[in-house]
Amino acid sequence: MVEEKTTYRSLEAIQARKEYLLKDIRNDDEKIRTLWGSLFHKPDMLVSSNTPSKRINSLMTTGAGVFDGLILAWKLYRKFGKKKKNKR
Repeated sequence: MVEEKTTYRSLEAIQARKEYLLKDIRNDDEKIRTLWGSLFHKPDMLVSSNTPSKRINSLMTTGAGVFDGLILAWKLYRKFGKKKKNKR
């Protein structure tokens, strides 16, 4: 981002620039709040307005993801977690 060097010749110009920047900051803040709020929303399976089939489908998808994660963790544990015994 390249900023131009601006020279101000009056207090009114400084005040106008300040108001413009404040308005721009508030707009950016509102965008950030909207995006932040969209990150944390209720999962589909918890929304009561969904049909039972959608809730069951969402539950099965979530369950399959958890099961897949557990299988991966178990495989990694078996590969890297065991301590090798010294053979004499």
